[in-house]
This record gives sequence, C-alpha cells and structure tokens, in this order.
Amino acid sequence: MYIASAPRPRTGLARLLPSGVDPEALPLLVARGLRAFADGYMAVLLPAYLLSIGFGTLEVGIVSTATMLGSALATLAVGAWGYRFGGGRLLRGAALLMAATGLGFVGLTSFWPLLVVALVGTLNPSSGDVSVFLPLEHARLAAAAQGHARTALFARYSLLGALCAALGALAAAVPDWLVRHSGLARLDALRGMFVVYAVIGLIVFWVYRSLPAQAGANNANSLPVAPTPLGPSRAVVRRLAALFSVDAFAGGLVVNALMSLWLLERFGFSLTQAGIFFFWTGLLGAASQLAAPVVARRIGLLNTMVFTHLPANVCLVLAALSPNLPVALVLLTIRSALSSMDVPTRTAYVMAVVTPPERTAAASFTAVPRSLAAAVSPTLSGALFAAGWISLPLIACGLLKIAYDLTLWRAMRRDRLDGD
Repeated sequence: MYIASAPRPRTGLARLLPSGVDPEALPLLVARGLRAFADGYMAVLLPAYLLSIGFGTLEVGIVSTATMLGSALATLAVGAWGYRFGGGRLLRGAALLMAATGLGFVGLTSFWPLLVVALVGTLNPSSGDVSVFLPLEHARLAAAAQGHARTALFARYSLLGALCAALGALAAAVPDWLVRHSGLARLDALRGMFVVYAVIGLIVFWVYRSLPAQAGANNANSLPVAPTPLGPSRAVVRRLAALFSVDAFAGGLVVNALMSLWLLERFGFSLTQAGIFFFWTGLLGAASQLAAPVVARRIGLLNTMVFTHLPANVCLVLAALSPNLPVALVLLTIRSALSSMDVPTRTAYVMAVVTPPERTAAASFTAVPRSLAAAVSPTLSGALFAAGWISLPLIACGLLKIAYDLTLWRAMRRDRLDGD
C-alpha cells in the first residue's frame, strides 16, 4: 500500500506555486515563460522580416502554415511514440531544436530553405503555444497536482505564458529602436532577434536539465505515472479533438502574425505600435487567465470555457466591421480580456476526464488536430490578404468560434466537472 509522505517545505521560487503543487512544476513554468517571451516578439516580427527579405503576403501565410503544420506532426509523433522515451529527454531535444530554428532563420533567405526550417522547427506565429513542448509539459504539470490545485497550476502556467508573451510583443519594438539609435540596418536588427530566439532555446535546455526522469517522481500526493497510449479515454478524446480542431482552424485565421499584418495593412501601424498593442492585450489575456480558476469554481470548467469565449468572438466580428481605428482597438481589447479564460480551463478539463497514464497521449491527440487545423488557415488568410479581403479572415474566425462554443457546450454538457 502506498503511504504519502509529509509535504516538503517550500523554499525560494517554489513558494510561487499554488498550494498542493509539487516543486517539480517550477522548471516547467520558467521554461514556459522563456518560450512565450520569444514567441511573443516572433509573432509580431515574423511577417515584417519575411516582407523585408522580399516575400509577399501569400508567402507569409505559407510560412506561417508550415510552422504550425510542423508542430502538429511533431506533436502527433509524441502522442504515438513519445511514451517510449523519457519526457525530459524529449523536452531537452525540443529546446535544442528551438535554438537550431533561430539560427536557421538567421542564415537563410531563400523561400524553400526557410520553408523547410519553418516546417521542422519550433517557430510559433501564434500568441498561444502550439508547439511540441505543449503535451509534454501538460502531462508533467498534471502529475504535479490534483483537483482544484491542478486548475490553479494550469492557470499560472497560462498566466505566465501570457505575461511573457506580452513582454515579448513589447520587445518587438527593439529593431526599430536599434535602427533609430545605432544606425544598424533594419534587416540586421530583425535577424538579431532570431539570434536571441536561439539563445533562449539554449537557456530552456538548461532549465529542463533539472527535471526528474519521470513525471510525478517527486510528488508526495501520488505515485509516479508511466505514460501509456490512449485506451479507456479514447472516445472522449476523439470528441474533444474534433471540437478543438474547429476552434484552432478559426484561430489560425488570425494568429498574431496575421493580426499584426492586418493592423499594418489596414491602419498603417508601425512595428512599435503593433508591439505596444499586443503587449497590453497580452496583459489583459493574462489577467483573465488568472481569474479563470475563480470563475471555474463557481460555474464549472465547461461553462467557463464557453460563456467567456462567446462574447469575445462577437467582439472580433464587430472589430472587423468597425469603421475606424479607435472602435476596432476597443473591440479587440475587450476580446483580449475574455478570449483566454478558456485556455487553463480547457487544459484542466482534458487532464481531468482521462486516466493519469493517458495524459501525455491525450494532450498530444487533442493538440494535433488543433495544430493541423490551424496550419491550414494562415495560408487561406494570406491568400485573402493578397486578394484585398483583409477583414474577411477576422469575420470568418469569429463566426466559426461562435459555432464551436455552442457545439462544445451541447456535446460535453453532461461531462461538466468542477475539478478532477
């Protein structure tokens, strides 16, 4: 019989974790913050960099699609075969791939080589995490806490990601600052940000080295869990994966790289202005994720996912139809304050409805359709931009997400949970 040992006292940064969470989760939170910072400025700078080296808006969409398609294929591989390897080894390998991705974009300027790097690398054109890191980190986080503590942990994980992504978006102004104050060529300044991306990948590799070999190995509240393929939870995972793919396809129409392009094309935003906008909207998204566990305790995980998402998507449609910039910015700001509350609750919901050994596979197989669906839509948005229909992707995104919200609530309302 397994007897839980007394919880170890918290020291240092581990005190920042929610009560009842094993300190093993701390390196995962640190790595998430570092990666989110890099993704935050890359989502803004990627289209500007590609345009600077001679690509058109269609090529920007294709490269964005390649990054998300590559993430989907890598995540699928993790779900199918990752249980055969230690999660720590896979995370460290992904961190090294992140460093190689940044260096690849620094050294290459032709379309096809860059497309290959985008496909096999870790670059993320979205404000959210759609990379191979996601299922591996989620499974380890789920093993570090239970019940409401798990929801609170995922909220802090998402909160940290949103805050650091917001700071990263603000850092997108660095190339413009370097051009004005140091005389550095704009293209060289943009390439320097890819070098920083590679360095962050190496730092993340170092952070992952402190993880134990097996998820839950240090958790006093549960036995270590060896991951397995999907089994008893296969049906519910398939249902969720199908629903999440609709949401992801819609979200891919307006990933941050393309939203940045929309602001640049329609309203003449500069990179500095776009960075400031994404910084503040990112802070609002972070604050909403911090509030998500509180709301979920009152109305449940599923209701929190659905009834905060619906008004956010209405605001997106109205922003696309807005007659001027101030109205559009107000609506997009309201959207940002509501649209991210489903992120930690969705993850906690998936982790709660499957058995512990299936969590890595469930995280992968719910993330893969999201990544595949989201991989198609940036190219579609790029084509619509090239054809002059620059607001249509925002309208389509909002309408599809509204349909997703209503369908999700109808399909899963009998499986609503308050925690585990």
